[in-house]
Amino acid sequence: MTVVEQLAEFAVAQRRKPLAADVRHAAVRAIVDWASATVPGATTPAARGLTEALAPSPGSGPARLIPSGHTADVRTAALLNGTAAHAAELDDIYRDAFYHPGAPTIAAAFAVADLVDASGEDFLRAVTIGYEIGARIALAVGPAHYRNWHTTGTVGTFGAAAAAAELLRLGPDRFAGALALAATMAAGLQQTFRSPSTGKPLHAGHAAEAGVVAVLAAEKGLAGALDVLEGPAGFGVATAGVTDLAVTGLGDPFCVTATTVKYHACCGHTFAAIDAALELRADGVRAEGFEDIAAIEIETYATATRVAGRTDPGDAGEARFSLAYTVAAALVLGSVRLRAFEPGALRNPAIRDLMARTRTRVAPELDALAPGRRAARVCVTDRQGASRERLRLTRKGDPDDPLSDAELRDKYEELVPAFIGRRRAGAIAGALWNLAALPRMSALDWG
Repeated sequence: MTVVEQLAEFAVAQRRKPLAADVRHAAVRAIVDWASATVPGATTPAARGLTEALAPSPGSGPARLIPSGHTADVRTAALLNGTAAHAAELDDIYRDAFYHPGAPTIAAAFAVADLVDASGEDFLRAVTIGYEIGARIALAVGPAHYRNWHTTGTVGTFGAAAAAAELLRLGPDRFAGALALAATMAAGLQQTFRSPSTGKPLHAGHAAEAGVVAVLAAEKGLAGALDVLEGPAGFGVATAGVTDLAVTGLGDPFCVTATTVKYHACCGHTFAAIDAALELRADGVRAEGFEDIAAIEIETYATATRVAGRTDPGDAGEARFSLAYTVAAALVLGSVRLRAFEPGALRNPAIRDLMARTRTRVAPELDALAPGRRAARVCVTDRQGASRERLRLTRKGDPDDPLSDAELRDKYEELVPAFIGRRRAGAIAGALWNLAALPRMSALDWG
């Protein structure tokens, strides 16, 4: 049995079992969090530009765009919603695999759920399966894949395909075929976010669209190469040099129960340092004392310095991938949410002055903890030579320091009503938190 056949057999077998309560609740949380990221993300230049470029005509298909509620064909809705979900850098993370599962997986699931008018319970199952298959493949290709490839764009295609295949109730053969087709359409290069670019959110959107296309094609009989993951010229070898790709641990536990919920609106590799800076601020490193700061040193793991090492970001997109900027913003503003990337914050002289005094380096002992732990140490030294430091061995929102349901609700309430109004946001939140009881996804009113 090939890897895609193994994954398909697992997914189809789960249909005979009810979702465990903790798994169902984790899937609900993931969907609420996805909405928290997608609604503000839809207003970003990247998401708006793509929507304008494709110009879907209202009523042109069964799938809804979020948050407008306008309809489009299934693949366009997956593409646009997936792009929006990743655009504000607020979407969830599967920490151990350098992977954002929610943006592509849930975007694809929403589009296909509208097509078949699935029940809320079926939708939750599809999201669970999509998270599981995507995350397990991401683990199988390992850190080597993330050296050059953006896992959200590549592996996200599998997560999207798995969720869509589950909603269409594909049998094992065509489910496996859909995953095989998804593999050959997977894409997303890290250079897109290592250089000035606004293309990174398109990775998640493309993954959602490609996963949906793979499933629709497989449903009609198109056949993929079943050994496409582990074959000698397959996904594992081509993208990670893995010659013996194998997937293990399926459902033990379900990966949707172990995701990271973002607490800050930027690259996750900056989070531990931001958390440390916020603790220093709470302990008295306040705005009125910034002129006395002589130096800030950030120690963290190597991937964080490689991906988020910008020292002089020129725009919001670059600032989200700058340890120096996000730590300075945390100290000055007290949070690193959307306002930290508005023009006024980007030009704030206090933030810029602190950045000029910031140095970042790899700490071998912290690098050794990654990817299972994402750690950082921030040390602030004043002009008298006194130093204060904080060490964060994990990030707020990680599985070992999770956001509570109340904190997740607060995140939604901070982000969503500002864009669609409090009454509408409240009605949507009520439906999302009670998805298991929703008889038809069409009853979820985005408009």
